[in-house]
Amino acid sequence: MSVATSRRAWTPWAFLAPYLVLFVAFVLLPIVLGLWISLHSWDFTLPGKPFVGLDNYKALLQPDSLTFKPFWNSMKATGIFVLFSVPLLLVVPLAVALVMNQRFKGRNLFRSIFFAPYVLGVAVVGVLWRFLLDANIGLVNSLLGAIGLPDATPWLSSLPEAWVSLVGVTIWWTLGFNAVIFLAGLQDVPGELYEAAEVDGAGAWSRFWHVTLPALRPVTMFVTMITIIASTNMFGQSYIMTNGAPGQTTRTAIFYIADTGLKNFQMGEAAAASWVLTLVLMVMSVVVFGIFREREGSRR
Repeated sequence: MSVATSRRAWTPWAFLAPYLVLFVAFVLLPIVLGLWISLHSWDFTLPGKPFVGLDNYKALLQPDSLTFKPFWNSMKATGIFVLFSVPLLLVVPLAVALVMNQRFKGRNLFRSIFFAPYVLGVAVVGVLWRFLLDANIGLVNSLLGAIGLPDATPWLSSLPEAWVSLVGVTIWWTLGFNAVIFLAGLQDVPGELYEAAEVDGAGAWSRFWHVTLPALRPVTMFVTMITIIASTNMFGQSYIMTNGAPGQTTRTAIFYIADTGLKNFQMGEAAAASWVLTLVLMVMSVVVFGIFREREGSRR
């Protein structure tokens, strides 16, 4: 092999090297280290970290263990949040994207208003809405009282108000991102399809159902997946706004993992819980892909 040929063969790897180094350092190694830690009784404040095998996983699955109930209660909280947030974070952003895709005066301002909250950090969003939703001094209750509605609603300390607050704030915060993705998908739909549908006498709803939605299927699958992953990993809103209240009913799985590993120094149990959550996400991903593939096949 000549020197020139050898250089050409190594050129792509030279460009990929920075990414591969970062990928190995910040993705592959943490995955392997997390799995290794989950097989040990790992307290990083102590020198000894004995190997315990699958005991950390067994503790999460045995009803008589001390970690079973707290962990699965946190998984239940995560499931509740995903159940109510994901559908709304699909429907509401799609509706916003349909409006933003129209031509009207002030369209750019409209787009900016809906996307602006997404640039805020979770700490800013959490602190902001914690004050706005405060039962005693919050602006939300003050405005409700000014129009004759109940003005002492415990938005952050009782159920179902706490879930309404967490889901509502998350939708307000993140719908702009999903809306932009849907908007990009809408702009890629060929105009000829709508023209053909109009020629066939299809109304607005029929065009949306038979043209827009099928064309958005890949985009919808992508948005569904990233929204499920983001909702499953919800932590900051619960930690800052409710601190898991009332009781620990809004303490999500990530909240539990952070408490177990970083507050109680039980890194082995926290790593095992992380892997269980990862397996649940993998199963959910397979289900989502299966649903969209089944729909595609049924249309053929």
